[in-house]
Amino acid sequence: MHRSYQPILPSSSKYLQQKWDDKYYEEHRGLVKEAKPMVDTKAPRTYVHLHLNLKKLQKDEERLATIERDNRLFLEKVAFIMRTKGRVDNANSAETKSLSQERRQRELLRVTQENRDILRRIRDTRPMYRNEKLSKDWDQNLKYMEGIAAYAPVVPDKKEKEKEQEKEQEKEKGKGKKTEKKDRKKSEKSSDKGGDKSARSEQTDAAAASEHGDSHPDEEKEEKEQENAD
Repeated sequence: MHRSYQPILPSSSKYLQQKWDDKYYEEHRGLVKEAKPMVDTKAPRTYVHLHLNLKKLQKDEERLATIERDNRLFLEKVAFIMRTKGRVDNANSAETKSLSQERRQRELLRVTQENRDILRRIRDTRPMYRNEKLSKDWDQNLKYMEGIAAYAPVVPDKKEKEKEQEKEQEKEKGKGKKTEKKDRKKSEKSSDKGGDKSARSEQTDAAAASEHGDSHPDEEKEEKEQENAD
């Protein structure tokens, strides 16, 4: 076969040239097969810790464990209540204590005492102005105004004031009479009730005396008067 082989370059031995060419070709094909691509077209790598979150699974397991424990305790309590009549466990013997309670009480007492003192001073104070003096000054001013003015000033007469005062007094007297009438009616009603009670009590006493054979005190008086007359 080496005789029919035609090398590209001239050679002294076709046999050796064919053998070397075949060797070079096999090496070339091996390099081609082992050559790595310049562009990576493979699928991306998958990381386990991204797809499987172990911390989340641990938290879920702990949460389920706490729920199961609470449910078990709740069932135990319900079963105990069903077996027995149950009990109340909400007793609280703790006392509320305040560090500033005494101070607040003292402050409250101080404020109340100050208010009492202010009220006492207000009640004990005497008025600075007197109505009599003010009325006299006003009458004097009216006289001055009448002497100075060209026309007499329009001032309400004293008679009208007196009439208004009399009307107010009559209204107050009427109110007082109405209250007295109401009080009299109440007293009459109470006296009527008391009289009815006393009459009933006298009737019951007379019936009891007649049952026991005793005589009424008025009848005894009449008998004594008749004996004295005889």
